[in-house]
Amino acid sequence: MTTRTELLPADAAGLDRAAGLLAKGALVAFPTETVYGLGADARQGEAVARIFEAKGRPRFNPLIVHVPDLAAAERYGRFDDDALALAVAFWPGPLTLVVPAREGAGLSDLISAGLPNVALRVPRGAVAQALLHRFAGPIAAPSANPSGRVSPTRAAHVLDGLSGRIAAVIDGGAAEVGVESTIIGCFDHPRLLRPGGLPVEAAEAAIGRPLAHAPETGSPSAPGQLASHYAPAAALRLNANAPRPGESYLGFGPHGSAEGLNLSPSGDLVEAAANLFDYLRQLDALPSRAIAVAPVPATGLGRAINDRLERAAAPR
Repeated sequence: MTTRTELLPADAAGLDRAAGLLAKGALVAFPTETVYGLGADARQGEAVARIFEAKGRPRFNPLIVHVPDLAAAERYGRFDDDALALAVAFWPGPLTLVVPAREGAGLSDLISAGLPNVALRVPRGAVAQALLHRFAGPIAAPSANPSGRVSPTRAAHVLDGLSGRIAAVIDGGAAEVGVESTIIGCFDHPRLLRPGGLPVEAAEAAIGRPLAHAPETGSPSAPGQLASHYAPAAALRLNANAPRPGESYLGFGPHGSAEGLNLSPSGDLVEAAANLFDYLRQLDALPSRAIAVAPVPATGLGRAINDRLERAAAPR
């Protein structure tokens, strides 16, 4: 167990230190454009196992492998025409593609949780790209928080949950998008496995047809599919037009309150997504033990926001 977590600057020295730690099998949290990820060398089984240990993450929950470009991704997965169209259109960016894994590619068996597919992403964030190029290898990285809790969008959020459990965190400021990547499965028909930072409508336009729904298997086929996830300690009440006595309030657009915060007073879903996890954390730190959440439109990035809120409000 790590006893001290280093806070590294997002400069050349900090990135070199982070790459060196990853090469030794240590865990390093780093910023992407979506949220902060908890990175390990995806080829080292013991390093990947440390992710599950540090997060308290179930071993049946797959991990996303981050790589610098499409050429690197094709070393680990097989891309059909739909997967290639999506990758060309949206990588680097907030899209994860689940594709058939290439046998003998060198990834740890723990990555895919026994499934024949692998989740791959090319992040857009400058710090993530710089780290991937310095490390020169695939980095497995779920969100850098205890399993099931609110995802981190700042280095301080990572330290709140994982200080002492991981080797280091690179401080790259606030995440730009603020919710995790959209996950699309391309192992049979293109399927939406998790809404996220890429609007579903944009993905459907790229392949020229609607995405199918995630298969009902009873176990995760991609990260972020557990029923209870992204949860603060306080109970959540959704689609609330106003708070009840004793509740703090997470507003949106015209629905606001002096007892809380507003994701976007102007009703901007991009701004709301960027603020979601940070505002949930702020309200969770208040004395009230319940948070009422205003209605958010289920279009564009609103799908991802509502997905995270529904999982945060699910029975635990």
